[in-house]
Amino acid sequence: MAEEVYDFIIVGAGPAGCTLASSLARTIAKPRILLLEAGSKNDDKSHRVVGKRWMTFQEESMNWGYKTTPQDGCDGRVLDYSRGKGLGGGSAINFGIYTVGARDDYESWAEIVGDEGFGWDQMQRRFKSLETFGLGGCGSEEGSKYGNPTAGDHGHEGALKVGFAKEWEMDLRPLMDCFEEAGLERNLDHNSGDPLGMGLCVHSAGDGVRSTAKDLLIDGPGNLVVITDTPVQRILFDGKRAVGVETRGNKFLASKEVILCAGSLDSPKILMHSGIGPASELNKFNIPIVHDIPAIGQGLKDHFFAPLLLSRSPETNDRNAFFKSEAAMTDAMTQWEEDGTGPWSKYGCQLTIGWFKSDTITSTEEFKALPKSTREFMNRETIPHYEVVAGFPIHLLFPGMLSDYSYTCLAVFLMNEQSVGEVRLQSSNPDDPLLFDPKILSHPFDQRAVIDMYRHLLEISKHPSFAKDSLATILGPKSESDDDILQFWKDNISSSWHMMGTVKMGRIGDRDVAVDSGFRVFGVEGLRVADMSVVPVLTNNHTQATAYVTGATCADVLIREYELDQ
Repeated sequence: MAEEVYDFIIVGAGPAGCTLASSLARTIAKPRILLLEAGSKNDDKSHRVVGKRWMTFQEESMNWGYKTTPQDGCDGRVLDYSRGKGLGGGSAINFGIYTVGARDDYESWAEIVGDEGFGWDQMQRRFKSLETFGLGGCGSEEGSKYGNPTAGDHGHEGALKVGFAKEWEMDLRPLMDCFEEAGLERNLDHNSGDPLGMGLCVHSAGDGVRSTAKDLLIDGPGNLVVITDTPVQRILFDGKRAVGVETRGNKFLASKEVILCAGSLDSPKILMHSGIGPASELNKFNIPIVHDIPAIGQGLKDHFFAPLLLSRSPETNDRNAFFKSEAAMTDAMTQWEEDGTGPWSKYGCQLTIGWFKSDTITSTEEFKALPKSTREFMNRETIPHYEVVAGFPIHLLFPGMLSDYSYTCLAVFLMNEQSVGEVRLQSSNPDDPLLFDPKILSHPFDQRAVIDMYRHLLEISKHPSFAKDSLATILGPKSESDDDILQFWKDNISSSWHMMGTVKMGRIGDRDVAVDSGFRVFGVEGLRVADMSVVPVLTNNHTQATAYVTGATCADVLIREYELDQ
């Protein structure tokens, strides 16, 4: 078997891995970096159409196609657990919402791990270094009423184009006005560190083209080697030092370190098949133990959501004229291919989104029964309890679901879920995925919270300014009783694909952690993990941004330790 030697080997080319690889490779020292990706190059331009980003997860070649185990809390349902495959990882198939979360998320992260490098000031600096922010339709006086970011809170020279769409659907502004009339405070920039309030969604796109982590690799230096279609099966050790990785038929060696960036569902798999994980699990499948770390595979959390789908007066929007015309959609694609403009850069391209606190939720017995530290965190200034999204183009996700596109889809997302799941081995074959059990709605707080926050969504939908254009409920609970709302969640809940926490970061000596604040795996040398699996706080956002900043933070750590910029 061929054996090639690099300074650093990075496994997984999603947001964290691409950020880390690009950052290390561009240092003064120019270390030799190998970035290994299990999937393909993902170089089909048609998958970058910003208005079609809701459909790319349906591309089998770009999605691992994972599913959860049957969920007891959802009457045995098996949920979609999509994971991106190929260069860009999840950023190549997600819905393109780019929100950084609350500053208190990162302050809490820093406190948990005992390292100020994870606090908001440092994280915001990294976010800004990654992005080029575009005002889009907010560049006008009329648009600035709905989105008006402070320039100093954003970056303007990064590889990732993020921001607002240039063109908005005709019902977006009226919806925003309705929400304000219904009592929802407006937020002119969710990415300032304070996400509370309703506002325009920041998207990972620019000039009609979706951004993915692959953009960070453009014009990469010669010391960065990227190899695709190469799944890593296990880490190679010399004693307790990681010295490389083994793929199907090849070995690649690292003179300095191996860093896993394969995500919350696959980094723990590679670790376990390499002999690092809970001894009880490894023994079941006769995997030789390198180091017993019970926390690996535990701590799985996610954001879950449920929709409210309402038919609307046809004069409020013009979606039928576009989506019922094959000619219109074909012509729009031709225009997009020419310059990135046109209807495919408008329809489904600008959402309105907001995060909210709830006195109703914090006054419940289920909230009062939570640990004091959890209650204190959820009462911090910038921490929300749930999220509302409006304008969700659900007909693109589920073709054939609707024949009339005059509708509005609202969705509500639970923040700070208290149900904790796990991932575990199902065989000794490293090509088999783990078993994914998020234990959805298993915690009493989650069951109570989803009822109360969905009831608020119903209240918003019944406000006169909104209800005057609603014709009927297409999808919603049978009634507003607690039982019917909870049953609706069980029947319709979906994952946001924000899985995290399965190789948790913490302080040395903590029982439920697997890596330290330097991303080093406990008990071994030369091995780190830097992706959403290590994040100890389920950040209040759509977590692709957190994955990017996790990779950027690990890069800062390695650059400092190895003096790569001196």
